[in-house]
Amino acid sequence: MAKKITSKKPLFGNKRSHALNATRKMQRPNLQKVTLDNGETIMMSARELKSLKKTSKKVEAQVE
Repeated sequence: MAKKITSKKPLFGNKRSHALNATRKMQRPNLQKVTLDNGETIMMSARELKSLKKTSKKVEAQVE
């Protein structure tokens, strides 16, 4: 099982029809499995993964 490092949880709300009938809905976070360089597998959200890739590109550009 991959270790989960994010604190994101499902979001609950009501789905409303035109007649304003309320049924419960749940939006789950977009968790992705990521394998690190040391072989460890973790779960992180897609937004965190996107931010991590952007910052690593910036760091690589500054090093060069």
